[in-house]
Amino acid sequence: MRRLRCSDVTLGLIAACGLLFAAPAAALADVPADPLKSGRWKDLVARLLDNGPVVLDERVKVIVPSIVENQAQVPVAVDARSLPGVTRLVVFADYNPIEHVLTLLPGKAQAYISFRMKAEQGTPVRAAALTSDGVWHVGSVYLDAAGGGCSQPALARRDADWSTTVGMAQARTWREADGQTRLRMRLRHPMDTGLAKDNTPAFHIERFDARGSGGEMLATVLMQEPVSEDPTVTLLLRPAAGDATIETEARDNNGGVYRSTIPAALTE
Repeated sequence: MRRLRCSDVTLGLIAACGLLFAAPAAALADVPADPLKSGRWKDLVARLLDNGPVVLDERVKVIVPSIVENQAQVPVAVDARSLPGVTRLVVFADYNPIEHVLTLLPGKAQAYISFRMKAEQGTPVRAAALTSDGVWHVGSVYLDAAGGGCSQPALARRDADWSTTVGMAQARTWREADGQTRLRMRLRHPMDTGLAKDNTPAFHIERFDARGSGGEMLATVLMQEPVSEDPTVTLLLRPAAGDATIETEARDNNGGVYRSTIPAALTE
């Protein structure tokens, strides 16, 4: 039996390591060039989209205002309804200190969501729709905003009784022409990022579920810290025909649970 020399072992390890390092590079090489030329693009594809496969797709629309009046409350709408078979919708902002904003798991909902987010500076805002064939379809837009949205303290903290209003909700439903139900809901919560100068730790809604009155899951929104204070979310749901209500449940990272029952709409 031939004895292995140190050089043989070293070369073998180098070769193995070379193979290990080559795989991610090959995956990233297939990522399309970013039309917004962000230096974070490939890194975020690797981290948030599991290295693809990724295609740029105009059917995934991201709508933001041309003028941002409040960096802590930037309205965003994401519409991927023209894309069939969407199983997950991930929204992220390249140059936010916390890039991942939220994830929508559509369930019995359309691939659509509108909400408000915090922006720390001008940044690409993107939505990535995962279809049933395992491909991520990405739409992007540049948000021209001044700084500071993620590092501002929550306005609720100025009120001595802010803790008594956490979890209070306002909601309304509309019946759309195609039979879907449009749900718009606002939930009182400071949505602290943990980045403010007052050193308040992160305190935010992590998960929001909407169910039919029979318990069927309609949609789930996994929220991150960049979602704005008092999150306001609009979803397009398809509850069962006999459902008289929509049941919602939100959970925050401190273990708080907030439940609401919303009458289902008949007509506008």
